[in-house]
Amino acid sequence: MPERTLGEWLTHLEQLHPNPIELGLTRVREVGQRLGLLEPDPDVVVIAGTNGKGSSSAVLEAIALDAGRRVGVFTSPHLLHYNERIRIDGAPVADAPIIAAFEAIDAARGDISLTYFEFGALAALWVFARQDLDLLVLEVGLGGRLDAVNIIDARVAVITSISLDHEAWLGSDRETIGGEKAGILRTGIDAVIADPDPTQSIRDRLRELECRASFYQAAEHGDLPGASALRPENVYAGREAAARLGLVLDDAHLRELVEGLVLPGRLQRCELDGHPVILDVAHNPAAIDNLLTWLEREVPGPRIALFAVLSDKDIHAMICPCSEAFAHWYLPALPGVQRALPGTEVKKVLEEAGAPSVTCCESLAEAWQQALASGVEGTVVVFGSFYTVAGFMELLGEGQDKA
Repeated sequence: MPERTLGEWLTHLEQLHPNPIELGLTRVREVGQRLGLLEPDPDVVVIAGTNGKGSSSAVLEAIALDAGRRVGVFTSPHLLHYNERIRIDGAPVADAPIIAAFEAIDAARGDISLTYFEFGALAALWVFARQDLDLLVLEVGLGGRLDAVNIIDARVAVITSISLDHEAWLGSDRETIGGEKAGILRTGIDAVIADPDPTQSIRDRLRELECRASFYQAAEHGDLPGASALRPENVYAGREAAARLGLVLDDAHLRELVEGLVLPGRLQRCELDGHPVILDVAHNPAAIDNLLTWLEREVPGPRIALFAVLSDKDIHAMICPCSEAFAHWYLPALPGVQRALPGTEVKKVLEEAGAPSVTCCESLAEAWQQALASGVEGTVVVFGSFYTVAGFMELLGEGQDKA
């Protein structure tokens, strides 16, 4: 049988398991054990939270690389290329090691069924195990307690902001969700809590496990240096996690590092057809609130929204507070994305909330062209699902392989 390409592997993995998400560690831990992946040699930092995981891991990665450490980062989801999920020393790995990892996992799993994400988490660990690394930074995909990443014991556990998202899987209130995120904690380890208002469920778990915890406090840490797209609590999370690993740096050095950080799809500035554009993967109420706060500070003047999101989101909580923050809303369909929420449903919510002008479109390309034809003035803000931002990046000519 000829070797599959990475794209063919990804298509195959999407079809292997009956459910796209199946939380639980029994299956993935067994395969990880068979492959000898459960006790990695490098230091391990595991990061859980609703928002801010990517920013926190990017700050930690930058500090560690600056100190001469070799670093592996596992993150999800990707925007344009699957390889973005597995970074070594700041760069996505090539196709070949990921393919080799998938082949090894497929051979080892026997009749055990794994989800797409579980394959990916194991693949990252397999790739990292074949490099001489000093540090692994592993981002939780969903929750914490039952997420595939939690088969690995962290030396430092980071919990970023806790807010409502994925309620069907994690619970409908912050206390329950916080308890799920706290599942990454282990007895006696260092813990960094970056949420400005940690849930009691997290505090109780820290106390029960006797973790050495540090907490973000806005009054003390709110002026941490950072780029405009990085919230101070996430700069704190990366810096404090690094400090727990012995990597300590002063404010001036930290400012130098983080001011150069650009996180694709996170408050990212770009331009298309001469018009300024902001890209942001804000896809839950807290993330959209953060986006609006940033826009008010950084992007004065009229703004136009290009927005599409998946159907499992609380659309009322997401867009009602910002319905009048944009002069016009364009709601593109996301062809090929089965879980996309129809624009007609979003339009109804927006109009009921008082949005001044709303247009449904068949695609992102059509939404952009309609905006241009209307004589758009101001900044276009593309936000919502990762698919929305990735699709717009394709318009920018960067290509896409969401398979």
